[in-house]
Amino acid sequence: QLVESGGGLVQAGGSLRLSCVFPGRTKSDFTMGWFRQGQGKEREFVAALTWGGGNTRSVRYLDSVKGRFTISRDNAKNLVYLQMHSLKPEDPAVYHCAAAEGWRVSMSLPSAATYIYWGQGTQVTVSS
Repeated sequence: QLVESGGGLVQAGGSLRLSCVFPGRTKSDFTMGWFRQGQGKEREFVAALTWGGGNTRSVRYLDSVKGRFTISRDNAKNLVYLQMHSLKPEDPAVYHCAAAEGWRVSMSLPSAATYIYWGQGTQVTVSS
């Protein structure tokens, strides 16, 4: 089970950093992703990172967050972060962390089916 934190209320243009801990991770190689689901909307891919052989293998972002959001990891702490800058009115949602063991995933990073483990989510609210 994954546990997210760091959500909250921020003004438009502000920043938040979300954290996700993966305490049950057993392999050194992994795939981590962030998804979000706004009120009345479908779940949407936000960002993902794969780590294998001691290196970041791939990073991918939703087009609308490129240049504003950054996904990163701290392997020693089993943490993955989503740094969000320049938050916009379209960004509010419950943000979920997702994970899979290994980095050679058979499905695409934006696909929710790629991920085995999910967190409960953390709410991000943006005020105008």
